Amino acid sequence: MAKRKAAGKASNLTDSNPKYLGVKANDGQRVTTGSIIVRQRGTRYMQGSQVGVGKDFTLFALADGVVQFKNKRKTNFDGSTTVRKQVSII
Repeated sequence: MAKRKAAGKASNLTDSNPKYLGVKANDGQRVTTGSIIVRQRGTRYMQGSQVGVGKDFTLFALADGVVQFKNKRKTNFDGSTTVRKQVSII
């Protein structure tokens, strides 16, 4: 019989920090230049007019105005079409 209790290895107790992804400014909301509209992984939302894309695919406002979301039909490289959301500033 063991003299001491064996210590188990706690290898799966840590978790990564939350990334806070998602839509930050909704449809019809006023934004200023440089404010973040959408944080995303990949291009779930496409950029429209007066919207820029960061290196981590973050969409941000290039001018003051009102956010507008609309559906856009996009042709893929293989010829198929998909409907994606497009974000623009009006």
